[in-house]
Amino acid sequence: MTIALTGGTGFVGQALIEQARAQGVVVQALARKPQERRNGVDWIAGDLGDRKALAKLVDGTEAVIHVAGLTHAQNPAAFEEANVAGTLAVIEAAHAAGVQRLIFVSSLSAREPGLSAYGASKARAERVVKASGLDWTIVRPPTVYGPRDKDVFELFRSAKWGVIPTPKEGRSSLIHVEDLARLLLALMPGGEGVSHMNFEPDDGKRGGWSHYELARMIGWSVGRRPKVIGLSKRTMQWAAKADAMLRGAKAKLTLDRVGYMTHPDWVVSLGARVPAALWRPRVETREGMKATAQWYRAEGWL
Repeated sequence: MTIALTGGTGFVGQALIEQARAQGVVVQALARKPQERRNGVDWIAGDLGDRKALAKLVDGTEAVIHVAGLTHAQNPAAFEEANVAGTLAVIEAAHAAGVQRLIFVSSLSAREPGLSAYGASKARAERVVKASGLDWTIVRPPTVYGPRDKDVFELFRSAKWGVIPTPKEGRSSLIHVEDLARLLLALMPGGEGVSHMNFEPDDGKRGGWSHYELARMIGWSVGRRPKVIGLSKRTMQWAAKADAMLRGAKAKLTLDRVGYMTHPDWVVSLGARVPAALWRPRVETREGMKATAQWYRAEGWL
């Protein structure tokens, strides 16, 4: 099988390519910049705004896995352009090439679109997918962690310093990037039970993890016992403004992210679980966190 992949140079995309190569699946992947040559991967130069590149990307493939998306932006219009218009462009390319199968990586934040411009853009993109006429499946991952991730990494770095700030209240589910990649590949054939479905996968922990539990687990993974400080929404908003002043467009904590980070319930829905016969998580979370910390150290991040 040959698949078309957007977001192949990113955190999730890289893990998916590794899994695809191990399973003998050929990948045609979109990339803005030149990439190293890899067996089983055909890099297509371009982005979601390049219609010719998208046509080349989907040509001769059996399925499209649309991972690419914008997660950080100071301007809501940027989310609209990347996450909504970009998804529509992928769908149009698939239709033109006669490719019917589409797996769309959304976000759990789409469940509460009123909390953030990011979540709202993902919710709108989901509506575009559902109206596409394609054989679609939508996957809403919770917090994804693992090697190469730069978001949860901020907590690992804070743990090394001995203090981890978190939202004051709330729980969230987690999933290791390798488990997510395996799921996306398992969904490729489509069919009864997965086509025209929304799934919310996780690590299998019922009720998810409290912010305190997650922070202490990350501390354990780096060999520290950090002080966990629960912050109010207002305090986090001040921190986001400070981060914007210090790091500008590279700020990780934005006002938009504060909107959904402080929501108390980012635990996956039991009714949106993936059929167990198709997929189950394999990575035990504590061991996954420990291995992720080891990867960060090996790469000089910690």
